[in-house]
This record gives sequence, structure tokens and C-alpha cells, in this order.
Amino acid sequence: EVRLVESGGGLVQPGGSLRLSCAASGLTFGRYDMSWLRQAPGKGSEWVSTVNSGGGTTYYADFVKGRFAISRDNAKNIVYLQMNSLKPEDTAVYYCAAEVGDSFFRGQGTQVTVSS
Repeated sequence: EVRLVESGGGLVQPGGSLRLSCAASGLTFGRYDMSWLRQAPGKGSEWVSTVNSGGGTTYYADFVKGRFAISRDNAKNIVYLQMNSLKPEDTAVYYCAAEVGDSFFRGQGTQVTVSS
């Protein structure tokens, strides 16, 4: 069974930083691209970032480019999202996600709140 468990969320002031982690199990982690999604209150889910299986190629939504950095540790089965220069509009539940074959998996999410 694929399991994704996010951690690292919290309350941070505008301009601050957080690092999210996602621990994966139940899959051959190093074979799959990993992504972060987010969902703000009252809004639909939106894609944030993806890292390829080897960790050498990353992709970002325009609204986080230059502020967020995705990375992974295939030895530990963990994917990270370093979030800098946080803005109130970054407030959301953040999820890590993986497509394994025809199936899509998402964790339970971790809340990030950016507020003064």
C-alpha cells in the first residue's frame, strides 16, 4: 500500500520560511516523479512543483518560482519542499503526490498558514 505522510507545516509570518517533508512507503520511490500540490480554503487543488525520479529535474508553478525549491532523498524515501519568502496567499494545505502506474496517490496534507 502506497503511503505518503507530510510534515513540517505551521504558522509563519510573511517573508518567513518553512521546509515541508513527505515520507513515502509502499512504492519503489526512486522510480517515480514526486509532486507537491496545495489547496487553499474555498479553492480547488493546484499543482505547485514536481521533481523527477532521479532528482535532477524540477518544475515549478509560476507563482512559486524563485521562492520554493523541491528536492528528494531517494535513500530515505523523502521529498522536500523548501518554501522561502512566504506570502499570505501561500496559505493552504500542502500535499505530496505520486502517480504510480494508473493510480494517483496523495497524502493527508500539512497546513501552512502565512499570517502576521
